[in-house]
Amino acid sequence: MNDFTCVVFISGTGSNLRAILEAIEKGALAGVKVAAVIADVDAPGLSFARDRGIPAHVVPLADYSTREDWNRALVDCTAHYAPDLVVLAGFMRLLGAPMLEAFRGRIINTHPALLPAFPGAHGVRDALNYGVKVTGATVIDVDEGVDTGAIIDQRALTIRPGESEEELHERIKVIEREMLVDVIARRARNE
Repeated sequence: MNDFTCVVFISGTGSNLRAILEAIEKGALAGVKVAAVIADVDAPGLSFARDRGIPAHVVPLADYSTREDWNRALVDCTAHYAPDLVVLAGFMRLLGAPMLEAFRGRIINTHPALLPAFPGAHGVRDALNYGVKVTGATVIDVDEGVDTGAIIDQRALTIRPGESEEELHERIKVIEREMLVDVIARRARNE
């Protein structure tokens, strides 16, 4: 099988990136290659890529006069690797028209709630505050909206009585990582 090339975007610790790289190393993502990792900040998770010899780039929004210029810089950096898929793995910035146009239908993102419920940066907190008994994680195709893209996969879990936001978020992250690896594997097989 030819390599199915991914560029992974992160903003934080890189737990999703780590899950992808470990799945590749264990053979669960046969034919998948992470060609580069891009972050908007000097994220701790970049070390996972660097430790494996994967190019790691930081493209800070603050270095550009407009969001459109920043998006063009992201396009240039990403396009260099000719990815089959761009994976937003804990990337905490909204992508604009230049990225969406350049990679339309090839950008996926994870979200810690069962979309379309509780979009935005605080899905776990919002679900708890609303009092739902079931929440989970979603993988979507990225579009122009905030967590409004087509749903690719979802997995649910029951909220435990008295569970804190942090405890719930950690449990969601486990299913989020498993689901992300599964979605990448399906895309690589053209399913």
